[in-house]
Amino acid sequence: MTDRLDATYLLPIRRGAILEDDELPAYFGWMSSVVEVIVVDGSPPPVFAHHAATWPGTIRHLRPDDDLACLNGKVWGVNTGLRHASHPRVVIADDDVRYDEAALRQTVSLLDRFEVVRPQNYFAPSPWHARWDTARTLLNRALGGDWPGTLGLRADLVRQYAGDVLFENLELWRTVEAGGGQGIVPLGLYVLRRPPDPSHFWSQRVRQAYDEFARPPLLLAELAILPAAIGIVLSRRTRALVPAVIAVVAVAEYGRRIEGGARYFPASSSWMAPLWLIERGACSWLALWQRFRWGGVRYSGGVLRVAAHSVREIRAARPLG
Repeated sequence: MTDRLDATYLLPIRRGAILEDDELPAYFGWMSSVVEVIVVDGSPPPVFAHHAATWPGTIRHLRPDDDLACLNGKVWGVNTGLRHASHPRVVIADDDVRYDEAALRQTVSLLDRFEVVRPQNYFAPSPWHARWDTARTLLNRALGGDWPGTLGLRADLVRQYAGDVLFENLELWRTVEAGGGQGIVPLGLYVLRRPPDPSHFWSQRVRQAYDEFARPPLLLAELAILPAAIGIVLSRRTRALVPAVIAVVAVAEYGRRIEGGARYFPASSSWMAPLWLIERGACSWLALWQRFRWGGVRYSGGVLRVAAHSVREIRAARPLG
């Protein structure tokens, strides 16, 4: 029998319709044999009732707490789950994340020494749009680590964080830093993630670019990509693009190979990296247009202006704990 861990697995979820082909019940059944599982479900009542009837009774299936309502529904769910978690070591994950036992135990173990842990996601299966998005992952890994759909957290340091932001993982990470906690990005800790359907993938393009308003130097660099490429093409110096393309592919391939990553990331994603950069450059300008047009990015029927607060802003304006 598997030894249980003194930890909580927290999944915030909101589905607009019943999903019949759903592997979550089996996943929850296994996960609840290892850790406490809390699912904070903001789905409409009929969908919530279906989940309650089909998910195993070994999990804690909760509604988001009304007094914690905020603009970002995921943060609403996470803050609710942190309030109800029985253990200080909490693994937060999206509904498309699939831990195996080794990755789960490693994440929980790291929480004995660090306050926040950032594993690395890989897609399986890997259709074309997942390989395209993996190009972003590889470039981020080469520059220090990607932002996955899961984090490990010491909830005895942070029980609540701001929910009026888009880039909620960065907000949580910075909230830990503001409270004096330390994070780690174990580049060899891999956690599987199911790819989105193509329509959801396309809906995320501008929204992900808007995240970089939380990191202005990176935003400025991404805004410069499209003008630079257009300038080179108009000046008929397209040969100058060749070394730039080779350099981008090389950086992505380096990110793919770090810590045995070649086992998890397809080589084709390295070759897609220059195309992904062009896409990000274009979407950065669309994100900037949305900032001027609507005051922020459209999100779940509303508008979010802030991508994430700085550590200084969190320290000054938001009590921790």
